[in-house]
Amino acid sequence: MPTALDIASELVEFDSVSSKSNVPVTEYVEYRLGQLKFDIERIDYLDEQGVAKANIIGKLGSGMGGMAYFGHTDVVPALNWKFSEHGPFTPTVREGRLYGRGSTDMKGSVACMLSAIFEIAHRPLRAPIYVCCTADEEAGMIGAEHVQQDSRLFREIVAGDSRSIVGEPTSLEVVHGHKGGCSLRITARGIAAHSSTTKGINANWKMIPFLAEMKDLYDELQTDPRWQNNDFDPPTMTLNLGINDSNPAMNITAAQSVCTVYFRAMPGINTDPILERIQAAARANDLEFIQSFRATPFYRDPHSPFVQECLNFSDRKQSRTVAYGTDAAHFHELKNCVIFGPGSIAQAHTFDEWIQLDDLARGTQTYRQMLEHWCVT
Repeated sequence: MPTALDIASELVEFDSVSSKSNVPVTEYVEYRLGQLKFDIERIDYLDEQGVAKANIIGKLGSGMGGMAYFGHTDVVPALNWKFSEHGPFTPTVREGRLYGRGSTDMKGSVACMLSAIFEIAHRPLRAPIYVCCTADEEAGMIGAEHVQQDSRLFREIVAGDSRSIVGEPTSLEVVHGHKGGCSLRITARGIAAHSSTTKGINANWKMIPFLAEMKDLYDELQTDPRWQNNDFDPPTMTLNLGINDSNPAMNITAAQSVCTVYFRAMPGINTDPILERIQAAARANDLEFIQSFRATPFYRDPHSPFVQECLNFSDRKQSRTVAYGTDAAHFHELKNCVIFGPGSIAQAHTFDEWIQLDDLARGTQTYRQMLEHWCVT
């Protein structure tokens, strides 16, 4: 019987950075689900760069309801990996930790769920178990969008009001809400020329008035209570701004200036006026405006029966919110849903990403308890 450490180590070995295909790691998950006799549905697609991606959804048992687990198989890049003796995709155990890209976010969690199912696989079920692993969570949650739109098993999960767990790292604390996100790309066009002449047009000069308006908007979002939600820490939208003119030399006028704007929407706040304001500022300054990503916030009543039921499986007896986002942004049809997984988000995306072996053991035990409570006869 494979342990969570066994499965997590095997998952980490796959270089499934979001810019690459996640098909090999998906086929590994498919193999494990096949060992467990799951009915398997696979949703393949090509991303915007033409790279093959795959989502896998499996069902064990008959009927409807039961428990549904959601994870993702892609990871963020590891270009600045700390260790020279082993790479980010060489799983390494030392001092009670499993090191490797994705060990915390979130291959460790997926491993815990698979290991928990192996532990109860010999026992009869009174309700089904669903497992869904998506692509591109780290790149706009595109895989989850495909699942929500195209999966027959997801439709069944929704219709059956399955108890749904998105297994992102929460230190096994119940999370009932997280922020959404919106990413914008604003581009100014100029003409490249030697800066000693008057033949060029520097795109950065065209961008500056827009940036001034963004600074005013940032100050407003930081101070105006109508744009804040005190259920979150921080209670603001944390509007972030980036600038890049890709200019190769200081004596060339910049032919292009790109500004990226990203803010995290919160439940109960209509962000359409913010988007309209940014778009109007771009239009007024003759700039190109593209909305590249938008995900809505996730929120469930912390006093709801399901959230309270989930607290029985956690050491912390009060649910909370988090500032990051998850695939749950596309799973609003799931009435009974929380974010709940092993490992700490503080370890996610780090240059030495790791998960405690104790967290893998606790995650497996906790998921097994949930399966026994909701699915096992």
